[in-house]
Amino acid sequence: MNLFEKLVSGEEKLSLVGLGYVGMPIAVAFARKIKVVGFDLNEKKIELYKNGIDPTNEVGNDVIKDTRVEFTADPAKLREAKFHIVAVPTPVNDDHTPDLTPVEGASRILGQNLTKGSVVVFESTVYPGVTEDICVPILEKESGLTCGVDFKIGYSPERINPGDKVHRLETIVKIVSGMDQETLDTVAKVYELVVEAGVYRAQSIKVAEAAKVIENSQRDINIAFMNELSIIFNKMGIDTKSVLEAAGTKWNFLKFYPGLVGGHCIGVDPYYLTYKAEELGYHSQIILAGRRINDDMGKYVAESMVKNLIKADIPVKGAKVAILGFTFKENCPDTRNTKVIDIYKELGEYGINPIVVDPAADADEAKRLYGITFEGMDAVKDMDAVIVAVAHTQFLGLDKAAVNGFFSTGHKKKVFMDIKGLFDRNEYLTEDYIYWRL
Repeated sequence: MNLFEKLVSGEEKLSLVGLGYVGMPIAVAFARKIKVVGFDLNEKKIELYKNGIDPTNEVGNDVIKDTRVEFTADPAKLREAKFHIVAVPTPVNDDHTPDLTPVEGASRILGQNLTKGSVVVFESTVYPGVTEDICVPILEKESGLTCGVDFKIGYSPERINPGDKVHRLETIVKIVSGMDQETLDTVAKVYELVVEAGVYRAQSIKVAEAAKVIENSQRDINIAFMNELSIIFNKMGIDTKSVLEAAGTKWNFLKFYPGLVGGHCIGVDPYYLTYKAEELGYHSQIILAGRRINDDMGKYVAESMVKNLIKADIPVKGAKVAILGFTFKENCPDTRNTKVIDIYKELGEYGINPIVVDPAADADEAKRLYGITFEGMDAVKDMDAVIVAVAHTQFLGLDKAAVNGFFSTGHKKKVFMDIKGLFDRNEYLTEDYIYWRL
């Protein structure tokens, strides 16, 4: 009986190392089919899961209550599993170089608890070569085992889109790879248990790593182009969204939109690729140009706010400004690597201390990472300006009467900045409003 058959029969277990926005839904999906050990170092998070609470909002409390995942913060429990999936973050340092600390740490812990006959599959986004050149030596050193003899490795990049209830693990084709044909077959069969859309067998581990890192780089570059167009069209007095709607009537026009590019994927992954390229003597031109544009958009929004306050004859220093939305994307509680913080900090440079409202965000996380305490919607009143920064469902229902109630009655002009273009522009093209969007 091979490993796949043993997993299906319940003789062996699968482990998931890292139970965040990516790892936890994977663990839950597999637990419907086979025995799963869900491991994370964060004991507080593990306790929440054990109590049926989903802090990520990815699958919901009811699903967590009913799942058969064996949640644990005890690394020794990993010894009970033979098929391991590593799904930990791969962020960047302040200088935009890859921070492999999480994946190296996970490899170290897993290596210390690895047994003969295991298969280890990495899901973390990395540059080509990390799995084989960095993770494998750590696994071998910590376990005393030999890769290719005592254990095998594979790579299957995560494609889960946090906050997206349509494009899920089950509905997205899964890229799989393995160090040899036998491993590839095993990895493919295991993922086929849960991925209804099927799997794509990549030629090699490095090909799978490269495929993942360019997916987000491509999106980053396209969004950067939209952001650059937005800057140009704003100078021309042309509404960017209207331009894109017109251009989008052509069948092959790519429908991307301007916006803040944060999170731990699109705004991070391109730096992994360019880092490796520079190691090999090639300095990226297009990729890094796109990154510079996207990284500067928070500053651009803040500067536009200041200009609009001046147009409205409202003193900039000490202006009362509300920022609605703080997470890196809509309908997701994750605030890590949000670019809204850039708007907040830049406004501070002008003597503005905005209040921030986000009913969907992880308030404890925002306080810990940024020192920001959220206000409730009832605090948004007597404002000089309002920025709607994130397209949360809670904000979509705001009508003009509600928006009017946010502003001070002492000004002739209300400065309303709708970064995502959520509202009907024509409603706000009135004498008492200065309406602005990317």
